Amino acid sequence: MTDKPAAGPLLVELDPRGVLYLTMNLPEVHNAFDDRQALRMIQALDRAGVDRAVRVVVLGASGKSFSAGGDIHYMRRMGSNTREENLTDAGQLARLMKALNSLPKPTIARVQGGAFGGAVGLVSCCDIAIGTPAARFALSEVRIGLAPATIAPYVVRAIGEKAARRFFTTGEIIPADKALALNLLSELVPEEQLDDCIEGIISALLGNAPGAVGKAKQIVFDVAGTAVNDELIEHTVRFVADIRDSEEGREGLSAFLEKRRPAWAVGSTGAES
Repeated sequence: MTDKPAAGPLLVELDPRGVLYLTMNLPEVHNAFDDRQALRMIQALDRAGVDRAVRVVVLGASGKSFSAGGDIHYMRRMGSNTREENLTDAGQLARLMKALNSLPKPTIARVQGGAFGGAVGLVSCCDIAIGTPAARFALSEVRIGLAPATIAPYVVRAIGEKAARRFFTTGEIIPADKALALNLLSELVPEEQLDDCIEGIISALLGNAPGAVGKAKQIVFDVAGTAVNDELIEHTVRFVADIRDSEEGREGLSAFLEKRRPAWAVGSTGAES
């Protein structure tokens, strides 16, 4: 996935297991994106969210860079936009981040190189981010008189307020090891182990009930930053009761008691030996 494999600025490939690979495919501009690429990504994510065949989404890029953020020609156009045009444009980037962050399928960022500006938002919005030592990050908007506003809710949640204050205002390069310490990366592996590491995570995800995976992701959103009170406790009680009464919940319990793989497991063949 590091060489440009085919034509098209965004490659959308679904494998037989239900793993959807979204690959930014503009290596000649370090996978910088404009409004058209953002729209392509939004549309692909919206389709993935409602497609029952999709079980995992891997966001990656061809070439040496993950993404340089905003394309230079796109940014030049923004400089002559009216306020209304800027509102529309920023709204689309916000839609992209929301679509990726709230996707009801598990998401993995494959970060093989630099991720700057808005690309830091993409990595922050993914559930899991695996990087190599070549991965570098920068919230570089301040260098050109801007601020990372639309990606801020996701980056701050990923790295915390204190770190965000520093890197939002300095625009410093964040090397891979520091990104790991900041929780921007979930795991840091040698380049030659990147795909094997991601494959191991995919295998773990595919062994789980797809609906329950979506629910598990939702409950994190529901409780994060919320006071532990009677209302929240009641919500979690109702939540787990509903899951237990679901088709997946009943199938999972039956499979456990019958010592077989559940129906959703990839390659399920019934009873275990």
